[in-house]
Amino acid sequence: MVAQKVLFISQEVSPYLPDTPMSILGRTIPQSIHGKEFEVRIFTPKYGCINERRNQLHEVIRLSGMNLIIDDNDHPLIIKVATLLPSRMQVYFIDNDDYFQVMPEKGLETELLKEDNDERLMFFTTGVIETAKKLRWPPAVIHCSGWVSALAPLYIRRKYAEDPTFRDSKVIFALQPESFEGSLDPRFVEKLRMSDFVDEDLRGLLDGDVDFLALNKIAIDYADAVIQVTEDVDPAVVEYAKASGKPFLGVVDEADRKEEYKEFYRTIIGEDED
Repeated sequence: MVAQKVLFISQEVSPYLPDTPMSILGRTIPQSIHGKEFEVRIFTPKYGCINERRNQLHEVIRLSGMNLIIDDNDHPLIIKVATLLPSRMQVYFIDNDDYFQVMPEKGLETELLKEDNDERLMFFTTGVIETAKKLRWPPAVIHCSGWVSALAPLYIRRKYAEDPTFRDSKVIFALQPESFEGSLDPRFVEKLRMSDFVDEDLRGLLDGDVDFLALNKIAIDYADAVIQVTEDVDPAVVEYAKASGKPFLGVVDEADRKEEYKEFYRTIIGEDED
């Protein structure tokens, strides 16, 4: 049996970042699924606080060098990779000096409070998609985890809808409790329009400031299915996901998570066993 490809777009991954509930799940969930049935690769931001030497990151020259246009400005895309042991799973890091500056003393929490988070999300999402295309690695499942990944369903279902790499992919958005205060840049929707989106694509973002709830809602709108990872997710986000009518997997005990997630994947991609 040929393994189905699963692309994880993850906000945090241990051990590249300090252990937190999210970063630990960002490692353990993909590792538990990776194997004969599912081949997993992880994409994550190369935050400035990640120590490249200690974590043995190296640049992939053949994947780097593309310029991504955000708000009518060019930003070079740099791709770095590391191998997550003991599974030997590949982890790809989306990097750029404008959005992921080297600030090891400030830590991840400070990085995620930047004023240009809207552009960083756009750059990260585009970088993941363009890198997967260059790898010629069409995923059966795209598992988006955390608000940093929330634009991926929109991009895949609208901007890249006809791309053969993603045409048959099923997108799952995983609800996480980690959030942010306030709203993204007031020009966020304008910047998305400059990236070839039309108002019909952005209907969930046109009614006011784009805050944590609005960002999660548009991710749910364009996802094929939703997973609630932990019990402490914002109730408004969970309620919206359930009301969407999308296939929904609630919180699963750690001991059962591996098999429950695999079964959910099979169902979503149409391989549910009798």
